[in-house]
Amino acid sequence: MRISRTRITAVVAATATVAAAVTTVLAGTASAAQGCRIDYQPNEWTGGFTANVRVSPGDTALSSWTVTWSYPGGQRITGGWNAQVSQAGTTVTARNAAWNGSVPAGGSTEFGVQGTSTSGSVAPTGFTLNGVPCNGAPPPTTTPPPTTPPPTTPPPTTPPPTTPPPTTPPPTTPPPTTPPPTTPPPTTPPPAGCAGAVLCDGFENQTGTTPSGDWSVVNPDCSGTGRASVDTATTHSGSRSLRIDGAQGYCNHVFVRSTKDLSAVGTVRYGRIWLRHTTALPTQHVTMMAMTDAADGNKDLRMGGQNGALQWNRASDDATLPEQSPAGVALSVPLPTGRWTCLEFMVDGNQGQLRTWLDGTAVTGLTADGVPTHDIDSQWLNRTWRPRLTDLKLGWESYGEGADTLWYDDVALGASRIGC
Repeated sequence: MRISRTRITAVVAATATVAAAVTTVLAGTASAAQGCRIDYQPNEWTGGFTANVRVSPGDTALSSWTVTWSYPGGQRITGGWNAQVSQAGTTVTARNAAWNGSVPAGGSTEFGVQGTSTSGSVAPTGFTLNGVPCNGAPPPTTTPPPTTPPPTTPPPTTPPPTTPPPTTPPPTTPPPTTPPPTTPPPTTPPPAGCAGAVLCDGFENQTGTTPSGDWSVVNPDCSGTGRASVDTATTHSGSRSLRIDGAQGYCNHVFVRSTKDLSAVGTVRYGRIWLRHTTALPTQHVTMMAMTDAADGNKDLRMGGQNGALQWNRASDDATLPEQSPAGVALSVPLPTGRWTCLEFMVDGNQGQLRTWLDGTAVTGLTADGVPTHDIDSQWLNRTWRPRLTDLKLGWESYGEGADTLWYDDVALGASRIGC
């Protein structure tokens, strides 16, 4: 469906500085998973911590994974994301989620943990991936059988003395009579897994209800009843998120724009946004994220939805990705409601290519690979497109029907894939 009015999508990203100590563990070359690596990057405060964990299998592809390690101190896991995490004693076990078990050779995936600590920053040890040591320890060695049988020693004429088991169990340390004091997490923990991104923001540095500082509220074309605010009730991580109350109708456009200089990202741009919303995407076109394209008359490259599924839209000529035929729409996906979803994208300004992932899975209909494909990108590639994106805006823009409430959190933008 072609819409003649300008449509604008907003993308928001922000900066958070991560004070982290990184534990990197390399497996021995004779290991079953050569070159496997576990990167453990903590963010600590008095009484607690979070940690981002990157799993890199090296030259062995994985269809599922289990990572284990040990805490020598008093760390206790209280939760995690992108993995099923449990702890028994000092040993932590993390198993892949349903959608991120497959990791190609040379690739990586990430998950995170949160916990409490009574002993300060004590680095974990003993990392393994699917039972294979990934902490530099050599693989278990086997002793070849001797070439000649070892001498035998006749059994002793009298049995060796035996020591009876103790009559009482060894002393155990009783639990404390009062629970240890707990310290709330810091007011500004960085979002997990920013992987060196130029822009990395979980909105934790926002102090009021109206976005400010690293973000500014903008109303393209005209303003109405759409509203942007800082929310403390619904968050992906930390204590704050960006909330957009998106009203239907053309003049209710509202976005929050990053004030950060994004020129360091370069012409190949990767984005990661955690997104939650309440209402299924409508039939008519709406926009949730927009980036100004300096190479296309400063018109926006927009992401939103149409015909109930996600789509990209180019404001300069109204081209859509995928094409809005029934077959094209079927190659996209709806945006799930009522839960947090990880949305990733890549825009290559050198090659004029675009890729999109939802919860770590590539979306066929949201991929422009440079080769025209019917029902996907033949319309998109009807002219040379070499975008030069300059900003990031997150919000809501309706062109007729479609009201929605959206939350954005843990936004990152960089020159390489950041991951969920």
